[in-house]
Amino acid sequence: MSNWVLQASGLVKAFTDGERQVEVLKGLNLQLAKAQSMAIIGSSGSGKSTLLQLLAGLEQPDAGEVLVVGKCLSNLNGNQAAKLRNQHLGFVFQFHHLLAEFSALENVMLPHMMAGNIPAAAKLKALAMLQRVGLENRTSHRPGALSGGERQRVAIARALINEPACLLMDEPTGNLDQHNAQQILALLKQLQVDLGTAFIAVTHDLDLACQLDSQQRLQDGKLVP
Repeated sequence: MSNWVLQASGLVKAFTDGERQVEVLKGLNLQLAKAQSMAIIGSSGSGKSTLLQLLAGLEQPDAGEVLVVGKCLSNLNGNQAAKLRNQHLGFVFQFHHLLAEFSALENVMLPHMMAGNIPAAAKLKALAMLQRVGLENRTSHRPGALSGGERQRVAIARALINEPACLLMDEPTGNLDQHNAQQILALLKQLQVDLGTAFIAVTHDLDLACQLDSQQRLQDGKLVP
């Protein structure tokens, strides 16, 4: 069995800008092993968010392929790809995207219920995840009553509830002050050890990038060390 949880080979992606084609990714390759962390940095418009969309199967490449836990996304239909994402990928964004009308507990429960688990089981798992991220006393609070760092920790608990092989993170500390950013990073590194979760962080935060296992720059459509 392959040790790679996420692989991309020969990814090409272009967009139409007026009358011209702009090639954003030009044969990009990537490999991420279990419990490995990787930072991807690059200038605005270099294609970092596009790359995350392709790795998640939310967009299709013009050429190349993405494998999640050894399964090629291009060979799956929409329902199969959604199930694979739910089981094996977690997502953490700069803007936490929590549902404002739901409590922290209810927000974390949702992916587990979408995976077919009964509410009682989802509640127990969500309580355990919130405890793991240090929010066992904030379970009934809605996002509006939580600090920025607390909301991001809820988002991480939600991303991890199905114990995915890999987290995909887009500027996970972008809206946090330095203290909260360091807390989030420490939490992610501990979860990496405890759960064996791999993660990719697209970031402009060079301090965050330098503390991950590897750093890659997206430049001219490819990843370079």
